[in-house]
Amino acid sequence: MVGEFEYGAQAVLVASGGIGGNHALVRENWPERLGTAPQDLLTGVPAYVDGRMLAITEAVGGTVVNRDRMWHYVEGVRNWDPVWPGHAIRILPGPSAMWFDARGDRLPSPFLPGFDTLGTLDHLRHTGFDHSWFVLNRSLVGKEFALSGSEQNLDLTERRYRDVLRRPITKVPPAVQAFLDHGEDWVTADTIGELVARMNALEPGTPLDPAHVERQLVERDRQVENAFTKDAQVAAVRVARRYRGDRLTKRAFPLHRILDPKHGPLVAVRLRVLSRKTLGGLHTDLAGRVLDAVGTPVPGLYAAGEVSGFGGGGVHGYRALEGTFVGGCLFSGRQAGRALAAAL
Repeated sequence: MVGEFEYGAQAVLVASGGIGGNHALVRENWPERLGTAPQDLLTGVPAYVDGRMLAITEAVGGTVVNRDRMWHYVEGVRNWDPVWPGHAIRILPGPSAMWFDARGDRLPSPFLPGFDTLGTLDHLRHTGFDHSWFVLNRSLVGKEFALSGSEQNLDLTERRYRDVLRRPITKVPPAVQAFLDHGEDWVTADTIGELVARMNALEPGTPLDPAHVERQLVERDRQVENAFTKDAQVAAVRVARRYRGDRLTKRAFPLHRILDPKHGPLVAVRLRVLSRKTLGGLHTDLAGRVLDAVGTPVPGLYAAGEVSGFGGGGVHGYRALEGTFVGGCLFSGRQAGRALAAAL
């Protein structure tokens, strides 16, 4: 720090985001219901999303509520080309990858790829380990893996519509191929024995038994041809493919044996918890005014977006629906902006 400065204003709107960039604060507020906080935690937000404005606002009379409400992803991988320090991203998986915990046990239903984010986080945090694994093949990686972050989706952000239309016929998108080539969490091999050996090299403290992993893959593969399958994940893939969009884009890739060499090589991805959203925050009223400990508005102080738990200090409750976070930011921002302008 070089020096200090101070600005004065008739009103202040706090819109500084959550606490995901501050691992110590995430662990301090980690809810007991989700098990123990991970020691090996990846960062899914920029460093400035550090929660400092929560403490600063508290110091002038605002209150923070629902500190234990948070939303973190379990499909985190380190970004091989980081935008900010410790930058990690999330894999947005299709339904087909097999998901194993750190001991090599397949996750039970409904903790399948793309299903229940917080339920899977809860399950994995009670295994006693900070990592888990996706195991699949190159065909599935190429079609069913999407990556979070604007820098991973330049065809969309730069409006390259022809490239967007080519996605269904591109075997492996360039952004995904870059992670296959450079990502520290990604390993490939032609056989299960070789693949597990490379997985164990990444996590030598929790070595996997290749025979145990292979047996579960074979059991799943045997169900692919069974029209009356009792495998919940195979059944889920069939249901997903009834949706025309997923079927045409191959977001739900046609069912096949993961161990089929025609779809190889095999791929494993080490997954860790990725810090992301804060569902609690500054207590606000319907006008976005920050409230004090007795529920009275602090004069001239407003908050919007994630710093206010997307509105009110926790409008989503303990859970949320994927895709609804931006709406809370926009609505709480509009409410606070209108109220602030009317008060000036």
